[in-house]
Amino acid sequence: MTESLSRIKEMLKIAIPLRDADLVFYPALFNAEESDRWMAELTEAIAWQQDQMTIFGRVLSLPRLTAWYGDPGKSYTYSGITMTPTPWTEGLLALKARVDAISGVTFNSVLLNLYRDGNDSVGWHSDDEPELGQNPVIGSLSFGATRRFSLRHKFNKELKHQLGLTSGSFLLMQGTTQHYWQHHIPKTKRCATPRINLTFRIIH
Repeated sequence: MTESLSRIKEMLKIAIPLRDADLVFYPALFNAEESDRWMAELTEAIAWQQDQMTIFGRVLSLPRLTAWYGDPGKSYTYSGITMTPTPWTEGLLALKARVDAISGVTFNSVLLNLYRDGNDSVGWHSDDEPELGQNPVIGSLSFGATRRFSLRHKFNKELKHQLGLTSGSFLLMQGTTQHYWQHHIPKTKRCATPRINLTFRIIH
């Protein structure tokens, strides 16, 4: 990492002090102009789809649109859904380069979620699937509407935290975070505009 990038990283980051977790938040990794441009480009350029999952015998559509991009062979399975990677676009590679530089790791895949409005959501879960390996590193990049990101400890129900994921922000989750914490994006009537979230991952 260059000296200038190191200084920028230290200026931008906010460490979130949670027990059994390693969370670093960058509220403005991308400025407003960049964020608006990326929101528009990703909305149009990504091959969005609406997957389905089966819960207690019922087939339900996910309350959001998704896409999976990455290196060849880096498939990912969650909630009974197996996703085969679409090859990286030039835009996604540019975003990955910024995220790789700020996080100090090299991601090989990304799950994109398009929350069309406040009716779209994701339930409580941990990103702890076997292909992510031990102590997975997850880099979460957001564009568009601000949505509330809630966390709760798996074993101590009194430990909770909330964070507003603003446009251009980046949340780095690493260490034992996925072992001890769950997170979700709840529905809200206060949001009528879309949000795109990219969660960069390392598939082993």
